Amino acid sequence: MPTADTYVRARIDVATKERATAALDEIGLSVSDAIRLLMRRIAEERRLPFDVKAPSASSLQALADIEAGKIEHFATVDDLMADLHADD
Repeated sequence: MPTADTYVRARIDVATKERATAALDEIGLSVSDAIRLLMRRIAEERRLPFDVKAPSASSLQALADIEAGKIEHFATVDDLMADLHADD
């Protein structure tokens, strides 16, 4: 096994790091171990070891509509249900 002689750095929010560290502790790995395993797998398989999917065109449009404030909002579930059944 090659000697570890370089660093990989990544910024991540504290809560995610704490949750991931706790999960890794439960299976007996450190964060560094997990990163090494991930990087080796990527190097060997030349892909991520899990699916990464791009959002569809309709998802991208929905996100844009949300950001633009074009999505209708309801104060309560009853209001939403009334709107859904308005044409009944």
